[in-house]
Amino acid sequence: MGKVHPQALHSSTTCNFTSKQETFTLWMKSLVLNGKGCTVFDSNGQIVYRVDNYSCRHRYEVHLMDEKGNTLFTLQRKQYKLSKFWEGYRFPATNNDHKGPCFRVCKTHKITKGVSTNEVELGLDKNQSYAHKIESNTCKSAYKISNEFGVVAAELRRKKSHSGVDLGEDVFTMIVEPNTDLSLIMGIVVAFSLMNSKM
Repeated sequence: MGKVHPQALHSSTTCNFTSKQETFTLWMKSLVLNGKGCTVFDSNGQIVYRVDNYSCRHRYEVHLMDEKGNTLFTLQRKQYKLSKFWEGYRFPATNNDHKGPCFRVCKTHKITKGVSTNEVELGLDKNQSYAHKIESNTCKSAYKISNEFGVVAAELRRKKSHSGVDLGEDVFTMIVEPNTDLSLIMGIVVAFSLMNSKM
């Protein structure tokens, strides 16, 4: 099977704000043979996002794409001294954006009552940095992304069938709240998954 390479996105913007609460299915598998990544389906079963990583041994750069293979974000693994983190670069950058990263996901070592927290810095491309955080529950394999005020933008948990059967460790339900930049949330989810070796 041939490789499906990411293409440049010709649209002037990559923001896709939700107008209502939406539910998605994340399958932490690539649809490309011998590739690593994930595939995201909407509530109608249509592919909306995908990540296909061909260089599985050296995951230093990954592309988040839409269903047509247009690149929305390029994610790069970085290291500063002992700190490792992932940065997301919006693609294509708009005229007002700098060439710097749009966001950065960093690991923290704070674990309270089985919940670990990761820091997310947003707005780095516009020099308007503001914070989000990812709280993950290690016991339930669930996590949520919230802003500095504690307002939840998205929540992920293991997907279950209608009869309550767990569909596996690599299938998640993602609930995204209204007025949320869906592509940005997906970029954060991918960076978090890469950081925690889930992809």
